[in-house]
Amino acid sequence: MRTAIVFEFHFPQRFLDVSGPRAGFVVLAAFLVSFLFIRTSARLMRSPKVPWWPGSVTTGGGLHLHHLVWGIVLLLLTGFLGFATGATNAWNDVFAAGFGIGAGLTLDEFALWIHLRDVYWEEEGRASFDAVVVAALLGGLIVLGVSPFDLPNEGASVAAIAAATLIAVTLSSLAILKGKLLTGLVGIFIPLISLVGLARLAAPDSWWARRRYDPAGRKMARAKRRWERIKARRRRIADAIAGAPGIRAD
Repeated sequence: MRTAIVFEFHFPQRFLDVSGPRAGFVVLAAFLVSFLFIRTSARLMRSPKVPWWPGSVTTGGGLHLHHLVWGIVLLLLTGFLGFATGATNAWNDVFAAGFGIGAGLTLDEFALWIHLRDVYWEEEGRASFDAVVVAALLGGLIVLGVSPFDLPNEGASVAAIAAATLIAVTLSSLAILKGKLLTGLVGIFIPLISLVGLARLAAPDSWWARRRYDPAGRKMARAKRRWERIKARRRRIADAIAGAPGIRAD
């Protein structure tokens, strides 16, 4: 006797007719569009082929206003208006779009938050692209209706919910300890993803590898080779979208 396991996903019916999910979709779309626009603009600014492209805003006293400033202002303004006015329908979508644009402008310079200096085109600046990827992926899961610790049976007992939460958090934490941050975060929503991360080799500089792999052993050597391939692939993707650090655009 054969048993088949079938995985199905059903997109919510009349998805854009519901105010909450629609606003989330607008935020995410505006976020991605604004990030791609401002990142493309930044790349054009340092390209010798388009010297006419407008540059950054600098005051007469030499004060440079990064675009994250405008993003923060937009986040504060649209967030306040959304709460204060209790907007619905069209205005709610307008505020959602403004909030998404502000988030895109702000997260594009996420690296400046944590380094407190202009590392936009330095190696440390890659943290901005990483932050955008994480935010877009997690936001997309929520917009699609995938909730952390979600159970298909809303009438589940407290014990069942607690057990599911414990399993998801444990698997996610172990994946993160293996150096798979994105896998672990997504695993909060979809525990199967954490299991995939756990089944694979840990990153060579992770907590897991430092404590469980022999530094001179075959497993560590395999982990290093695999991680170099992963890093090279990620770098190519990041360079194509966000630009290479320290290299002028041609």
